[in-house]
Amino acid sequence: MKILIANKFYYRRGGDCIYALNLEQMLRDRGHEVAVFAMGYPENLPTPWQKYFPKNMTRLMALTRPFGSREVRRKFSALLDDFAPDVVHLNNIHTHISPVIAELAHARGIRTVWTLHDYKLLCPRYDCMLGGMNPCQRCFGDNKRGCLDYSCIKGSKLQSAVGYREARHWSRRRLERAVDMFICPSAFMSENMKAGGFDPAKLTVLNNFIDTDRWLASTETTSSDIDSLTAEPYYCYVGRLSREKGVRTLVEAAAMNSRRLILIGNGPLEAELRSKAGRNVVFAGFRTPADVRVLVGRARMMVLPSECYENNPLSVIEAQIMGTPTLGADIGGIPELIEPGVSGDIFESGNPRALSDATERLWDMTFDRNAISHNAISRFNADTYYKKLTKLYH
Repeated sequence: MKILIANKFYYRRGGDCIYALNLEQMLRDRGHEVAVFAMGYPENLPTPWQKYFPKNMTRLMALTRPFGSREVRRKFSALLDDFAPDVVHLNNIHTHISPVIAELAHARGIRTVWTLHDYKLLCPRYDCMLGGMNPCQRCFGDNKRGCLDYSCIKGSKLQSAVGYREARHWSRRRLERAVDMFICPSAFMSENMKAGGFDPAKLTVLNNFIDTDRWLASTETTSSDIDSLTAEPYYCYVGRLSREKGVRTLVEAAAMNSRRLILIGNGPLEAELRSKAGRNVVFAGFRTPADVRVLVGRARMMVLPSECYENNPLSVIEAQIMGTPTLGADIGGIPELIEPGVSGDIFESGNPRALSDATERLWDMTFDRNAISHNAISRFNADTYYKKLTKLYH
């Protein structure tokens, strides 16, 4: 089978990009021909398909490309001509590429599926955060004016107006006509898509996957400080240091106990957090995937304190594959991944006292880490995912 994977970036930038790259490798490993389509970007990985990529989006293009530019139409059509895919598998394509490529594929009778990594089809801002501050569902229906009323996109009336127009242009009905199946990585995503009016017959829940063999085999690290970092017991957080990820709450909770916390990642709140953190908080900065695997694998637990609607976070899946218990906020799709008392626990999102208490509780618990790993591998391995995915391709 010939499969064309589309995503706005073609390098390990975020969860959607990691998924798309893993998907490409998984399909190639199983004998399929795979082509890719993305926006031209300096950090993209080399690929023979890059000649079809539209240019990196400029500020001026941001006013027009979300609606389907001539360049995107021309280059994607050329790729369809030359590769002749059986399936087009969409990922994050809004704004930088646009859903016009779904319509171009559909017009040729090519089966089109779309994995939903964020809430862009429901929320013009994509993350359901009102002004970037609190969870919001004002735009889940066909009325998207909430984005305008609250200037939700970067606090800018102009950018919010473009986002509003984009959401109106690519309406629910228009997208449903062009897409055969929407893949929801969490039940939470599926239920909210239904609440937004999407046809349940075009929605299927399929959790994200990990190539578990590669993940478990790649635990070597060349960083000289890993052994010293992990010499004393600790729990860890992996991700962006930003408000919606709940890291302020996490650092506040860490001040309520003496347990050692390692923060893995960087972001806009790093300076603020460093000024507020106690001596039991260690900032490990950005780390390679190999470092992350070691740090998470040796941790007493990993915590995901999000205050936004997480979908199906890979960080939880990766931790569990390593056998590491997870302490997760009770928001979005996080609770679907954690069995309290077996693979971790849940706490009230945004509540530092609840987080601190849960940290102490899990610290003293004994978990069967082999069982956590075995269950995660059984649930999230590539073979299981592939069997379910190929049914959607036909």
